[in-house]
Amino acid sequence: MSEANDNWKAGAAYESYMGRWSRPLARSFIRWMTPAGGAHWLDVGCGTGALTSAICDLAAPASVLACDPSEPFIDHARKAVLDGRVAFVVAGVENLPDGNGTLDYIVSGLVLNFVANPGRAIARMSRGLRRGGMIAAYVWDYADGIEFLRRFWNEAVALDSAAAEFDEGRRFPLCKPDALKALFLGASLRDVTISGLEIPTRFQHFLDFWTPFMRGTGPAPAYVASLSQEQRDLVCKRLEKSLTAEADGGISLKARAWAVRGVLE
Repeated sequence: MSEANDNWKAGAAYESYMGRWSRPLARSFIRWMTPAGGAHWLDVGCGTGALTSAICDLAAPASVLACDPSEPFIDHARKAVLDGRVAFVVAGVENLPDGNGTLDYIVSGLVLNFVANPGRAIARMSRGLRRGGMIAAYVWDYADGIEFLRRFWNEAVALDSAAAEFDEGRRFPLCKPDALKALFLGASLRDVTISGLEIPTRFQHFLDFWTPFMRGTGPAPAYVASLSQEQRDLVCKRLEKSLTAEADGGISLKARAWAVRGVLE
């Protein structure tokens, strides 16, 4: 699902860090797509199964083939999505299952910015799609849209300017509307449409906010894992001081993603 230095390994750790937010986001994405029922789908970079589950719940698919290069993620997804219409396979964008030009929808959630060559990835997806079929994807707005990550990197960089090179907002220029639109237009897709998708991210208390950063899965947790205990404690204390808790201790923030879709000529 990502480059090795981002350390995407453990399905359960990912769930507590980003997976819990990717699930409502996936459902928002499927509603935005307004897909036809009875269709054949390919979910590229399915991770722990958030988008696959949303397809099954909301799109009435005939079949869903879900793939990811991470075997631990696929193992987690198989246990989480118990639906006879779904098949899981360990595969990345370099070796996508062959749809033989018969697939109706090929989707990818929160993946394209981690792919070495997104243009090539979209071209490979297109080969499995029927004419008139749709490719659609979404990515987090790392630069401005994920408040809890932005708070984290602001405090990390304030303590260590070198942390800026790990900040997803800086690393992933693809995660912007113009870049996504250009990517899909470059793949000769028509009717290319971009939309922002926003979800609430509410944490029960500060530990609910902080603990996922300590579990090593994802760019920010991987950065935290590289710090000394003293450095981790400093980041933690700065974050706790900067966040505004509600009367019950909860912390309410928001997260935005950019979605894009296009139709094969």
